[in-house]
Amino acid sequence: MKYLLDTHAILWYAQGSSEISQKARSLMETEECFYSMASLWEIAIKQKLGKLDGTLTIPELDEWCINAGFIKIPASPSHLEKTKSLDFIHRDPFDRFLIALAQSEDLTIITRDTIIPQYDVKTVW
Repeated sequence: MKYLLDTHAILWYAQGSSEISQKARSLMETEECFYSMASLWEIAIKQKLGKLDGTLTIPELDEWCINAGFIKIPASPSHLEKTKSLDFIHRDPFDRFLIALAQSEDLTIITRDTIIPQYDVKTVW
C-alpha cells in the first residue's frame, strides 16, 4: 500500500511529537510515503500567520522530507480538476486537495483529521 502524508503528520513526525500515533509513525518509517507541496504551502501560510513555529524554512522542511525517505508527488491539473467533484464536507482547501490527490493516485492518507474519512478515500491513523 502507498500512503499520502497529511500536513500534521509531516510536522509531528519531524518534531518527534507524541501527538502522532504509533501506527502512523511505523507506517512512515517502513512504507512508501508521499507528500505534497500543498502541505508545505499550508505550513508556509501558517508560519506567516504565527500559527506555527517558523524555525524550519520551507526548503529545509522539503529537504527533511526527502532525507526521511518521503517522495514528493507533483500536483497536476487533473488533481486540481478532481477537487471540483468533491462535496463541501471539508472547507479546508489544502485538505480538499490532498483528498483529490489520494483519490486520483489510489493513496491512503495518514491523518488524524476526522472530516477526511467522510469522503470516499482510505485513511489510517
